[in-house]
Order: sequence, then structure tokens, then C-alpha cells
Amino acid sequence: MKRIRRTLVLTGLMMLLAPAIEGAAQPAAGFEDIGWLSPSLAALEVSAPPADDGEELDEVRRLALLRSTRDVERILWWNVGGPAYRWNQIAIEEMLDRFVTTLPATRNLSLLHAAIDDAVAAAWLAKGETDRQRPAQRDPSIPAVIPLPEGSSYPSDHAAAAAAAAGVLAYLFPDRAEAFAALAEEAMRSRILAGVDYPSDVAAGRAIGEQVAALAIARGETDGTDRPWTGTVPVGPGLWQGENPIAPLAGTWRPWVLSRSDEFRPPAPPAFDSETVRQALAELKDFTRTPESNHRAVYWEVFGGARGFALWNEIARVRLLEHAGTFDALASARLFTALNVAYQDAIIACFEAKYAYWYIRPSQLDAGLEPVFPPPNHPSYPAAHACLSTAAATVLARFFPAEERQLLALAEEAAEARIWAGIHYRFDIEAGAIVGRQVALKVLDWVRGARTLPE
Repeated sequence: MKRIRRTLVLTGLMMLLAPAIEGAAQPAAGFEDIGWLSPSLAALEVSAPPADDGEELDEVRRLALLRSTRDVERILWWNVGGPAYRWNQIAIEEMLDRFVTTLPATRNLSLLHAAIDDAVAAAWLAKGETDRQRPAQRDPSIPAVIPLPEGSSYPSDHAAAAAAAAGVLAYLFPDRAEAFAALAEEAMRSRILAGVDYPSDVAAGRAIGEQVAALAIARGETDGTDRPWTGTVPVGPGLWQGENPIAPLAGTWRPWVLSRSDEFRPPAPPAFDSETVRQALAELKDFTRTPESNHRAVYWEVFGGARGFALWNEIARVRLLEHAGTFDALASARLFTALNVAYQDAIIACFEAKYAYWYIRPSQLDAGLEPVFPPPNHPSYPAAHACLSTAAATVLARFFPAEERQLLALAEEAAEARIWAGIHYRFDIEAGAIVGRQVALKVLDWVRGARTLPE
């Protein structure tokens, strides 16, 4: 019965994403066992549930009778949006406080959510082998604070997510390790206090999360994001001009689903002295700026640039709450992972191309062009805003198909705002949008089951 329920959950997720990719590969046999970090989630160690849960039921009953108003508030707070929701919020708030910008922040979020996703999926695989009633099901006298989740209580998916998240966040921000551990303990305890998990459910979930966190940390230590750049800026006609370019090695970082970082490299941009470039410059110089266009350009520079990771994840959290009845624990965890993995691989694909071509910025080529603000300190082609916003919007549109037009329009505005600001050629944003869409579709393809992890 549990295996059937597990299959139905996965089938529902695939149906949700079914319109995503025309001609996408069908789910491979056994795909549900393959994680973002682990080639076999079923291989993670999960102990069998205890044969006798009488003492544990007594403990849950006792704790339920002692619930405080504060306990209830925290139970409700942690229950919102599924196991991944609050950890997304916690991680983003931490990085905003530290002014972590989009490139490192997205790497952190993709690592965090891959771990949470694998932990939740592993817990559900284990649930498929058990049929343990939740405490409040066994004893209706335990007052329910939240609706009883479907499926076996063993192991706890929320505990698995909490342990995975706390472990990854402690690796990313070691000075806050104790604080993250305390939050994880509260998240796990909230499930026992709510009467939906036994202590042994939580212990088993914790063990899963800790194993997955170790895999995530091992990946993080070898993903290449800490390598120093020892190269030099090339010099010549039509090439970008500047010093200390931003993330020149981002295109060498280890991708999640790309077979190689240049898989979607766009064709070379037009020659800097071509008629195509003259027309592209003319479009920028002829554009009539208004207070509104300047405002939107500055908005997307900040919220689509240094804080772009926060913007698109906030959009995902809001949509998740608006469609709460559609998403179970598995689907909600997968939403955040698909979004952040697509954003990360779009960064890799985009910056690989930027530093393959080192293309000159419009205001460097034509001193008569005055941008609304200085362009970012990296080459022009392709446009990163178009790459990243298109990738994010394409993923979210497949999870929320009724809002596809609105989401894709946001990405289009993010890209077009670079024209309004005078910092990108039209062909920059067109190439960037293509790259972002290609990356997103490959991530969605992987989500649906065509899971071949790059070496």
C-alpha cells in the first residue's frame, strides 16, 4: 500500500511537470532512487522502526498535554510550505544579512536544496517500506495542531530536511553552526509536539539528513567555487576593458545537470565594427529614458542582480503558499531545488560564454553612450540578467502553469531593463534568454526522470 502511495506521489509530480518539455525523455526505470547528490537514495542507512512504540506514544501524549502557546506557534510556523520552505527563508535571510551576492548565494542555495530534496526523497523511499500510524492517529485523544500528513510517520521527512539543512548551513557559515543546529532541533521537536511524529521517527530522519549533508559538503568542497583566478584580461579591439573581472572562473564550476559548462554556449557575437553592432548601439542611444524606465532599470539592477536569488526564491515561496493544496512534501522540496539548480547552472553557462568571448560593453565601445549606472564588472555577451531570470521563470512557469505568462513577462522585463539602462546590446539579452531557457529545460527534464549526473 505504501509503495503504491509513493508511486502516486511521484506520478503526480511528473504530471505537474508534464507540459514542461516537448519531446523530453520519459522517466528512466528506477529514477526515483537517484538523487541530486546520491546515485542511490535507497543505499542511505535507515534503521528499522522499533517493534513496540508504546513508550514513545506515552511520551508524545505527555508532551502534547504540556504544549505552550509558544509551542503551538512554532509548530505552525515550521509546518508552513513543507519541509524545505522555512530553510529556504532562513538561508536567504542569512545571506542578505551578510550581503552575499547572487553568484555565491546561488551556489549555496543549490547545495542546500539538493541536500534537503535528497533527504526528503530518501525519507519517503523509506516510508514506502513501513506502515506506521502517526501518534495522533493511534491515539485520537492527542489534540491535533496541524492536519495529519499522509503516509507513514517513519522516518520523519521534516527531521531529515532539518538535519540536512543545518549540516549544509553550518558548512557554509561555520560561525553560525550552533544557531542552525538549534533551529533544526526546534523543527524536529515541533513534529513530536504536534503529535505527527514519534521520537524514533525524528531520530531516523535525522540520520538520513546527516548522511545527505555529508554528501553535500563533499560536493561543495570539490565544486571549484573557491579556486583563485590567476589569468589576465586579454587586450585587443572589441574586447572588454577593465581589471578584476567578476567571477572569471564561474564557467569552470561543477554543474548540476549540464554535461559540460559550454554545452549551451551561444554563437560568437557579431564583430564589434559590424553594422549589426552599429544598429545595436543606435537602439541604446536613441532610447528615450523616462523616470519610469530608469526606476525599473535600477530595480532590476538591484533585485534582479545582487539580490536576484532572493527575488526569485521569494516568488517561489509566495506561489507555493498560494497553491498549497497542490504540493506535498516531495513536490515542494523539488520546486526549490529545480529553481536554484537551474539558476546555478545558468550562471555557469552564462559566465562560461562571457569569458570565452570577453566581449566589449556598449559604453566602452561608444564613449557617447551614458548608461543609467555603471555596468557590472564583467564582459557583455551574453546578458546575465537574461540568462538567470529566464531560467528561473521557465522553471517556475512549469510548476505554476496557470501563471506562465506573468512569470515569463517578469523575466522579459528583467532582460529588457538592461536595454533601458544602456548596459547591454540587444543581441546580449537575446542570447542570454536562449541560454537560460535551455538550461531550465534540461533541469526540468532531469526532474521528470532523465537523470544522468555529469562527472
